[in-house]
Amino acid sequence: MTLAAPSSGMFALLHAANAVEGFVESRLAAVGLSIPKLAALNRLVEAGDSLPLGQLAERLACVKSNVTQLVDRLEADGFVERAPDPNDRRSRLAVLTDRGRKAHTEGARIQSDAEHQIFSALSADDASRFAEIIAKLNGCRSKGH
Repeated sequence: MTLAAPSSGMFALLHAANAVEGFVESRLAAVGLSIPKLAALNRLVEAGDSLPLGQLAERLACVKSNVTQLVDRLEADGFVERAPDPNDRRSRLAVLTDRGRKAHTEGARIQSDAEHQIFSALSADDASRFAEIIAKLNGCRSKGH
């Protein structure tokens, strides 16, 4: 696709990102997950099944109030439980439940299948160029360009 102006490129990128997000979200919804819920479960699994809420917020790169709401939803779904932090009595842990582990496993499979479906349309050369473009775009964001 040849773009007439940089602004049309931005809108095309945003449209594509929204389409991919909707595609993945619709598949995750079948098992009671969303992208943010799966991301939180991923961080808990990576950390050994529990994290203080503040550390979970850091690892998800979001503010603590958003993580509190996310953990509220995960707890309501039975995917996590809150527990006292044995290392800091002022802190609470988000602890993965058995149901949460199962949801994570299923969500990770769905995510992998969705990624395969999305990226299988790209040739190896396309995929390589896409990775380079994403790295450049992320570099611009981190440098404040």
